[in-house]
Amino acid sequence: MNRNLIIITMVLMAVATRLLPHPPNIAPITGIALFASHRFGDKRLAFIIPILCMFISDLFLGFHSTLPFVYLAFICISFLGIYSKNIHNGTILTSSTLFFVVTNFGVWLLGYPNTMAGLISCYTLAIPFFVNTILGDLFFTHTLNYSFNKIEMKYPDLALEA
Repeated sequence: MNRNLIIITMVLMAVATRLLPHPPNIAPITGIALFASHRFGDKRLAFIIPILCMFISDLFLGFHSTLPFVYLAFICISFLGIYSKNIHNGTILTSSTLFFVVTNFGVWLLGYPNTMAGLISCYTLAIPFFVNTILGDLFFTHTLNYSFNKIEMKYPDLALEA
């Protein structure tokens, strides 16, 4: 078995869920970014895979003006994953918060009055989406890592390929 092929297959299955109906902000990309950053030996893939997944799914879902902030957030999350010794709930919550701060800054910058009141309004109105972001990030990150750990237990040679 090829370790990278299994990882890529798992990532593709996760990204497919982005194309299915789902609650707002419950999406697999943070989980993919953290999973890829810890599982690929070639850390460049930790950056390429989440952005590529976003881009391909955005071809179907559509593009919007805040996408540069979304992509930047996932690049930062990949860095966080690479420099974290373990992916645990603290890492996931930090990633969710990073996504919330970066993307909503973009929303404020491009869609709200650039005043303190506009900034406060933007972040306040985004709180319900933040709850969904956390739930989705916890679910997808743990599901990907748990599943891959089970596969490694069944096929111990995969761990040697890392």
